[in-house]
Amino acid sequence: MEREFFFFRLGELRLGVPSDLVREVIRSSKLTPLPRAPSFLLGVCGHRGEVLPVLDLLRFLGKGESRPGPRSRLFVATSGAFVAGVLVDAVAGIERIPPSEILPAPMGDDAATEHLMGIVQRKGQELVSLINLARLLQVARQRVVSR
Repeated sequence: MEREFFFFRLGELRLGVPSDLVREVIRSSKLTPLPRAPSFLLGVCGHRGEVLPVLDLLRFLGKGESRPGPRSRLFVATSGAFVAGVLVDAVAGIERIPPSEILPAPMGDDAATEHLMGIVQRKGQELVSLINLARLLQVARQRVVSR
């Protein structure tokens, strides 16, 4: 059975996450930095009466650092009761992917491969890394709470 993924760009990367964990996409608003927060936590912002922690996925994955700009967006991600904003450079949309097109994640011991659920390489298109967003959010939450 096909799975639906939400695709986006982050720096040079094209990434996807299960779409059922994405509540909505919003414009990036003013962030309030938090003292003594991990470097991947850019701060918090208010949205619809909630205070959302905003994550820099590039920093979290050890792949650089996001540069928030006027075209940046946040997607509101949920995992259980935890809700967070994830900063992205551009939204590419939602697509259904058959399991036969999802290749196993490459082996490695860095933060990026630890959170991969697989990759998709379609003919004539760039490689897309599929992120295990539920696991990533749980780990991010634990790192923030443990500080």
